[in-house]
Amino acid sequence: MGRIGKVGMQTEYRGFLIRDWQPGDRAAAAAVVKTVLAEYGLGWEVNCGASTDQDAVEIEKYYWQTGGEFWVVEAADQIIGTGGYYPIERGEGAVEIRKMYLLPAARGQGLGRFLLSQLEAAIAARHYQEIWVETATVLKEAVRLYEKNGYLPADGVETPRCDRVYYKRLSV
Repeated sequence: MGRIGKVGMQTEYRGFLIRDWQPGDRAAAAAVVKTVLAEYGLGWEVNCGASTDQDAVEIEKYYWQTGGEFWVVEAADQIIGTGGYYPIERGEGAVEIRKMYLLPAARGQGLGRFLLSQLEAAIAARHYQEIWVETATVLKEAVRLYEKNGYLPADGVETPRCDRVYYKRLSV
């Protein structure tokens, strides 16, 4: 799977462009994640080894080389959101949605719900059976989004800053 660039996902929603991440997006996409985490009092955790946010800067390794996808959301040629998924060992035929973040200016317009539905459609198209997501209680909008969209609480949080884990079984 080791590819240099990827072109495939591109869709629009109310003036926002959702598209595949490209290597030139690395700094801007990571800045979105870091900014949203700071807004909620959560730390940015990146070091030279594996850590909670390492996947936000090493997209090729964590998403592309594992069979996942990572997207950015643009408004006026600025990256204002991110979201992706990759296969995991937990569950059965499972993926985890990761790094689904939107800057404040992009919130409250249904974009998060739309982005989640697009991720779910892409995951289903690849015949995965379960979607898992970890989040923190402080991310109230995310918790509401997952609960309103059929994600069920589960046990076994694996990410240190998270205190909630949800899963959703897909119809196959």
